[in-house]
Amino acid sequence: MIPPPKSLLKYDNPILISKSTDKLSMKEPSKSSLQETKNNPATSQQFSDGANKKSSLEILNSILPPRQWTEDNQLWVQHVSSAPCTRADVIHLEEQLYTTLQQRKARDTGICPIRREIYSQCFDELIRQVTTNCAERGLLLLEVRKEVKMTMDTYQMLHESSIAFGMRKAFQAEQNKVVMEKRISELENEKQDLLKQLNEQKVRCETIEKRENEKAQIEEKKHNEEIQFMKKVNQQLKAQLEEKTKEVTRCK
Repeated sequence: MIPPPKSLLKYDNPILISKSTDKLSMKEPSKSSLQETKNNPATSQQFSDGANKKSSLEILNSILPPRQWTEDNQLWVQHVSSAPCTRADVIHLEEQLYTTLQQRKARDTGICPIRREIYSQCFDELIRQVTTNCAERGLLLLEVRKEVKMTMDTYQMLHESSIAFGMRKAFQAEQNKVVMEKRISELENEKQDLLKQLNEQKVRCETIEKRENEKAQIEEKKHNEEIQFMKKVNQQLKAQLEEKTKEVTRCK
């Protein structure tokens, strides 16, 4: 296993744990030694300080568990540092934060896993610094970290679900686009067929109109010829009638 990468969280020097080494058994102090400790005020105060320190270390390890890795078939353990912090440590942490952001090329805006990881390490280091001075504050900050992580996970889930929703909509839109393009092509073909039929009907209508006009002209010409013929016959009959009338008049 590869050793863990460098982190903004401050750790103690790694401890080598041999494979053949079992867990160390802690011997409980005898009753007489406990009674002697209670009777001795100085020793009692040291025991109380040691117990408080041990409790703080346990809380610190529960908040920020030690990391383990295997290298050359050897197990290494590295605990979080319990050394108290100073103002210089905070300033150095701030410098490390901005340096790490630049080195790892984290984005300034938007969702960036690298930036989130670095700021999480910085927040863990702040929790460590606070816990070394006051364990209760560290536990309270742990709750704050849990809430922030839950909120960030929720936002990330919403972001991922929105991306998935957008991809589904884009895929559906692409499918609908293909269907609509096919439908448009069909309508275009139908339009061309209808235009072709319209042109054919127009030609047919023009042909019929032309034929009917020619027929009407022929009928009109024939009718005019008949009228002229009838007028001519009428004039001839009228002339004959006048001649007959004149003959009848002379005979009387």
